[in-house]
Amino acid sequence: MAYKDVLKGIEIKHNLPPFVIADERGDEIHVTVKLTDFSRVCRALHKELKSPVMMLFAVDERATHCRFGLFCVFEGAADGIWLLVKTDIPETEPSFESLSKDIYSASLFEREIKEMFGIEPNGNPDQRSLRLHDEVWPRGVYPLRKGFNPGAVRIPDTAEYRFTRIQGDGVFEIPVGPVHAGIIGPGHFRFSVAGEPVINLELRLGFTHRGVEKLIESRTASGALPLVERVSGDSVVAHSVAFVTALEKICGRDVPKKAKYLRAIVLELERMYNHSAGIGGIALDVGFSFPSAFASLTKEKLLAVNEHLTGSRYLKGFIRVGGVAKDFTDADRGVLLESLGIVQDDFRELKEMLFASASFMDRVDGTGVLKKNVAEDLGVTGLAARASGIALDLRKDFPGVYDDARFAVTKQVEGDVLARLKMRIEEFEESIRLVREFVRLLEDGDVCCGVETYPRAGHALGYAEGWRGPVLYWVATGENGRIERCKIVDPSFRNWEGLALSVPGNIIPDFPLCNKSFDLSYSGNDL
Repeated sequence: MAYKDVLKGIEIKHNLPPFVIADERGDEIHVTVKLTDFSRVCRALHKELKSPVMMLFAVDERATHCRFGLFCVFEGAADGIWLLVKTDIPETEPSFESLSKDIYSASLFEREIKEMFGIEPNGNPDQRSLRLHDEVWPRGVYPLRKGFNPGAVRIPDTAEYRFTRIQGDGVFEIPVGPVHAGIIGPGHFRFSVAGEPVINLELRLGFTHRGVEKLIESRTASGALPLVERVSGDSVVAHSVAFVTALEKICGRDVPKKAKYLRAIVLELERMYNHSAGIGGIALDVGFSFPSAFASLTKEKLLAVNEHLTGSRYLKGFIRVGGVAKDFTDADRGVLLESLGIVQDDFRELKEMLFASASFMDRVDGTGVLKKNVAEDLGVTGLAARASGIALDLRKDFPGVYDDARFAVTKQVEGDVLARLKMRIEEFEESIRLVREFVRLLEDGDVCCGVETYPRAGHALGYAEGWRGPVLYWVATGENGRIERCKIVDPSFRNWEGLALSVPGNIIPDFPLCNKSFDLSYSGNDL
């Protein structure tokens, strides 16, 4: 196969030891390497596959093998594969050579591994806590290790988080948050400014850390799914599909084609209502209140359709392991298509309002630029990446039923607020077309493959292209069918860094506009 030739070429070019392919299953290729080779193998794959580190996570295998497992995941988009590189870390020396010196997209993952497992990424220049804030979490207590006892945790002495300090005449800091006006989540933003222009912006998140990955452990698939739906409340379908896809791969069961179409329909409806809300939010942040209210009406119409089709405005309870909870009747399809026509007309009017306003266009054009090379270095994904010229989308790279609907990726190159707005508009319009096409393709058939027993031992990677970007779940199950490890990556995890680097050079009043154009999730990031 093509990927084997690619791997062989990378081995030779970078003088690497031969790759040991431990497992091949569908779109996953598992490679094992020695710990001493792990860092340079990952650097070579990052360079040749032109993929950021999509996941980097640890697994506690001390009870059975006296070691930790370390996985690094890359996307081989050209070949439609996920490449998982694994190495073993002895429990007596829990450390590995940091990747972040050469691959910045690994940095946040390494900080997470250190605080959750106590595995040291040697050479990572940023040793600060990520989600377990030093003010409230004692050092030396690692919650994702097996045997963790939450009752034994004691509150430590107060510690201070070290922000980057910008020195110079006339430079001062503006701390904002973590508590904000309105109902948005908590996050701390530290601006260094000289007058109004921003010189540096540093974020501190993790205030809504709930220990989701730990809570999922030991649950059955059906017991974990309601929790998965609530990881990030505006991405219910994306998280659910990614989770159940991993379990279905472990089961070795293929979901009925009709169920795949129904999943794609609700995934696009989720994209549409969020893009409508995001467009309205951008308008509101420049004081353009009428189109903001108009966008809210569009969102409400979509939420009403969601409730009619699934019984939930936010599409909870619809995705199940093996398929979906219910079929769409002919009447349901009629309501959906009629509503799409109304929404499409409203959206056309909304778009005209925005582009006809010279003052609105002046505020969004050239504001909050995220350059392509910066986005690539950070590993920014999804809508924000496509607005900066990176045309990656799992619906194209791993298309499935999206091939049947002739899905095409769109992108912008300017990387500013206007580009992110245009991406939302183009994706909204494409989603309308996709939903109509999927409805046309629906035929008689089952909507669930009838998985009565959940998988025994196994592990797999599940994924979905959510409205913000790729949502990834790596799930491992034990002999009893219960979940032993669940690693979650929401696109907000890296994209917050993209927001931070899009703000310098802009003025303070433009920060809310930049922030809303990314429209990231606090809860999806904090986990």
